[in-house]
Amino acid sequence: MFRYRGSELPRTKYRIVGVAVVSVIVTILEERHDWHPNLTPLPFTLIGLALGIFLGFRNNASYDRWWEGRKLWGALVNTSRSFARQVLTLVGPPVQPGTEAPDVVALRRELVMRTVAFVHALRMSLRGQDAWDELSPFLPADEVMRLRDERNAPYAITQGTAERIQAARARGWVHEMHVPVLEGSLTAFTDIQGACERIKGTPIPFSYTTLIHRITATYCYALPFGLVDTVGIYTPVVAVLVSYAFFGLDVVGDEIEMPFGTDPNDLPLGAISRTIEVNLRQRVGDRDLPGPLHPVDDVLT
Repeated sequence: MFRYRGSELPRTKYRIVGVAVVSVIVTILEERHDWHPNLTPLPFTLIGLALGIFLGFRNNASYDRWWEGRKLWGALVNTSRSFARQVLTLVGPPVQPGTEAPDVVALRRELVMRTVAFVHALRMSLRGQDAWDELSPFLPADEVMRLRDERNAPYAITQGTAERIQAARARGWVHEMHVPVLEGSLTAFTDIQGACERIKGTPIPFSYTTLIHRITATYCYALPFGLVDTVGIYTPVVAVLVSYAFFGLDVVGDEIEMPFGTDPNDLPLGAISRTIEVNLRQRVGDRDLPGPLHPVDDVLT
């Protein structure tokens, strides 16, 4: 009941205060100066019903985008683990475990680390970040420098991974029957990236969003004029409660429409990326692993 951070109040408080001020003014004019706006609650009842339906439709659309984004990043977790397993078991000539050549072990580690780099690069791309130093532990320094000029860094990393698999195939380190398996995982990475970019690049139509915003604001600020003749001095209380509900629903749809940002209710891409990093690095024998991310001020990013 009293949570503030992560709730809708940080984005609705000033609107609600505005409705409260208008309600108090209208109530004072009615009670002290016998000013009658001559409005009945019926129009507000009809408009409120339609507005609630519109807000419900919009919030459902926003939540579908948020949930699809979460499913895509869940698929990214699974695909990353599967690709790492495939690399560690299918890349290299058939020998007894523990007797692999150093070059083969190094290639396996490189491919796994490139997968971690892809995940971090995708997260930064979706959030519009350019913290290239985060990729330094996973990629050669010269490649990190080249990525600064790439318009699609995650795709460039995937391309580099495919080229290394092709080179291993030419050396006889990847069996012909295993190539489609590895290529299928790389294709899955590309499909996940493309679906995330589709969500990011295709917001809910602007005209629909602005229409909802305008109707909600007009309804809430006009509501005291339709209530004052009926509820009298309780007009500010009723108007604030109703406006809190409508403004809150409006803001929730806005906040989850773009699920890859850094708002309190956006997807915790940083925590998911860290989970993938730890899982994959452990498979190649790393021991100095970072810990999981924890919420800061009750928000997990």
